Amino acid sequence: MKRREFLKTSLAAGALAGLHQTSPNANAADTAAGSMQDFYELRMYRLKDAANQKFLDGYLEKAAIPAWNRFGAKPIGAFTEIEAKSGPAVFVLIPHGSPSAFASAAARLPLDEEYLKAGTEYLDVDKTHPAFDRIDSWLLLAFSGMPKLELPSYCKEKKTRIFEMRTYESYSESKALKKVQMFNSGEIEVMKEVGLGPIFYGQALIGRDLPHLTYMLSGETQEAHKKHFADFVKHPTWNKLKNDPQYADTVSKITSRFLAPTPYSQI
Repeated sequence: MKRREFLKTSLAAGALAGLHQTSPNANAADTAAGSMQDFYELRMYRLKDAANQKFLDGYLEKAAIPAWNRFGAKPIGAFTEIEAKSGPAVFVLIPHGSPSAFASAAARLPLDEEYLKAGTEYLDVDKTHPAFDRIDSWLLLAFSGMPKLELPSYCKEKKTRIFEMRTYESYSESKALKKVQMFNSGEIEVMKEVGLGPIFYGQALIGRDLPHLTYMLSGETQEAHKKHFADFVKHPTWNKLKNDPQYADTVSKITSRFLAPTPYSQI
């Protein structure tokens, strides 16, 4: 119990720091609105080879995702990379309403009887046939400019769709926060206007390669997505933001991954 309370307290402290940094000039109303920002856990299950994915898929579909849903985390996205950059992997996006909800889900999972029963094969796997190589995990704070996860109609209706997940690393913490501010100051709205179908935007609080932010866009096809991005690049608001000196040198590295949803993905 003490360990669980320590975890909750630590996460809450980090979250409050993140809220303050995201909007350093926030007034009382902004602070109240900020408390409604989601927290996202982004997981990357790294696989030794593609054959392992079927085993992991069964666990996620039948055990983990239903359990997270019961704990209030929904919708949950599960994706594979269309052209893998660093070996086969499954990416899982889990939204939480608060740091305590994130901590509570982690604590409740190994105690949930339905989860344990449905996930037996995965949980009791022999060491000679592991279900994954390793799991990378990040905790992200939703941007105030889009505090909740959003789904375009083609995602809600589970139509054909693709996703682009982009990560922007920065060489300094202050520059990383400036890039978050840039998104909140108009960049998100432009992306929505041109049809890029944003799913989420998150400032990384915990995880490797800090400081950075990660966000996800969507499209009905890669061709449509490419056209929408071209419209974004030409948009006058984006060009004004891009040329604003206060946002210079905010990004030192960009990683882009094109993702396809798994059959059981809720996004």
